[in-house]
Amino acid sequence: MRWMKWIGFLAAVLLIASCLFTWVVIRSKNIAVSGVDAAAIGLGRPGYFHFFFSFFFLLFHFIPRIWAKRANLLVTALNFAWALRNYLLITACGGGECPEKLMPVYLILVASGLMLVSSFFPDISLPREPEEKR
Repeated sequence: MRWMKWIGFLAAVLLIASCLFTWVVIRSKNIAVSGVDAAAIGLGRPGYFHFFFSFFFLLFHFIPRIWAKRANLLVTALNFAWALRNYLLITACGGGECPEKLMPVYLILVASGLMLVSSFFPDISLPREPEEKR
């Protein structure tokens, strides 16, 4: 499954790019929220954790060791949970106002999900153990 390695790589690049664009817009208050600037709604900079997780995903994704593949499962699971948290908190309606969701907020979920799926299918060949002689 060598193609899964490249799908994971492209998903990580898509995730990083999506964090730089505007996720939601609250028209009544003239607030635009992105991954690197969500301070207007009190969430800080949630995209920086995606940058952190993407760095370790790419690092572990291209190391051909079993420990790296196992660590990558943890990194991608945390990344997907963080993306789901961001989606639920940032797109939630509050006080009768619902923010206008833009495409990058959906791309965050899709890219994080693709990274998780690509970590399920690592491109690694394990050495065969010799069979016992009878």
